[in-house]
Amino acid sequence: MDVILLKNVEKLGYADDVVTVRPGFALNYLIPQGFAVIKNKSTQAELEGRNVAREKREAKLLSQINEISARFQGETLKIGAKVGSTDKIFGSVTSYHVAEAIKNQLQVEVDRRKIKILEGEVKNLGAYTAEVGLGASHKVTVNFEVVAE
Repeated sequence: MDVILLKNVEKLGYADDVVTVRPGFALNYLIPQGFAVIKNKSTQAELEGRNVAREKREAKLLSQINEISARFQGETLKIGAKVGSTDKIFGSVTSYHVAEAIKNQLQVEVDRRKIKILEGEVKNLGAYTAEVGLGASHKVTVNFEVVAE
């Protein structure tokens, strides 16, 4: 059964995607929860209208995304952390800390859930990289350094 997703559904697709699912999943979960509608002529026309509006919005936002990504390119963020005598930090640096550093040092609001630290857990002082999602398909690599407070 083909359905049009109204919201992002984990492991299935993003909003406005047309996906094929089993009828029971669509009728018992996706449609009652408001995650999808059945694909037919009227919903397909409505989807096309939303896609045109979204493309206009994205074209406008593309210049803003390019400006923000240019700001990220040359910068190395400094994140302070409390350390012990062996240069190992108490706790770990998470995407929340990276988002706060971006907000404070570059004056850009970024959703912390769209930040992925590439090295895994950050538990020592040093230089690291993170990937920041600025939209559905725009990602920027950000360098940050964990320093002692």
